[in-house]
Amino acid sequence: MARLTLSLSCVDYDRTRAIFEEKVRVAGCEIVGTPMSPEEAFHRAFKFQEFDITELSMSSYMNLVARGDSPYVGIPAFLSRMFRHSSIYIRTDKGIGTPQDLKGKIVGVPEYQITAALWVRGMLEDEYGVAPADMSWRDGGLEETGKIPNLSLTLPEGVHLETIPADRTLSDMLDAGDIDALVSARAPSCFGRNAKVARLFPDYRAAEEAYYRKTGVFPIMHLVGIRKSIVERHPWLPVNVLNAFVEAKEICYRNLAKVGHLFTTLPWPVDEYEAAKALMGEDYWPYGVAENAAEIEAMIRYSFEQGLTSRRLAVEELFAKSTFDIAKV
Repeated sequence: MARLTLSLSCVDYDRTRAIFEEKVRVAGCEIVGTPMSPEEAFHRAFKFQEFDITELSMSSYMNLVARGDSPYVGIPAFLSRMFRHSSIYIRTDKGIGTPQDLKGKIVGVPEYQITAALWVRGMLEDEYGVAPADMSWRDGGLEETGKIPNLSLTLPEGVHLETIPADRTLSDMLDAGDIDALVSARAPSCFGRNAKVARLFPDYRAAEEAYYRKTGVFPIMHLVGIRKSIVERHPWLPVNVLNAFVEAKEICYRNLAKVGHLFTTLPWPVDEYEAAKALMGEDYWPYGVAENAAEIEAMIRYSFEQGLTSRRLAVEELFAKSTFDIAKV
């Protein structure tokens, strides 16, 4: 029987590499994989729907689901996760020493709806009492001029957002002191070069570990989406795709644990792996809906409260129904 040929775009992570190398197969399918950066994958998926299976921004995907405009259906394989205390950059000459000092300040963000910013705003409000309306927001290109936001948003009353001038970037504005702080998944080029640009949380690892101990939340950034039209024709596909990503992650775990020869170009990766398990559990990077209930519910709440979705989504809207209840042996 002929296999279903499907295109795949995502980052060549250690946890997806087994799929690209065809050590793991999606049952019933031939996968044509194209490794690429998240930004390129998102742009090509949301603008042109070029790929059958693709890595997606969780926040942008939720926005489209709320509108009824998503061409993809999600599966709960969360390819990117990251604590985001490290993503807040400040001017040290603007009187910012604590999260509460961000009140009244001008804060840049490449796009207001990006998942990193969703989590930062939610964390600031939940943990430190700093609401999005307490700051004035500026969006635009981090390093390139003329960036136009991908999504139009209707933000809650009291939240002020402006796009920066077309000839400026957020990095040069932070460098010059024209904005007071920046929320960005990528470090701005002025960081490390300008002594007046620093992280709000200099020891961000300690802050992030404390956050996890308190909340049990490991923030989700990206999920996997499958083209809806294909799922309608092949309803068996979501579980088969999810199973493949789970298997690829298990291979990654096994490689991280090997001490005879190191799979990552770091001197103590096995020690880091053991430390992560000691803090967060054996499967510290879980896939699945139930396994990520706290993170998903937080994102649904944050997205609605921050005006990124016009209504509060139900979990059932976000993922293929068959992926909620995977057979176990």
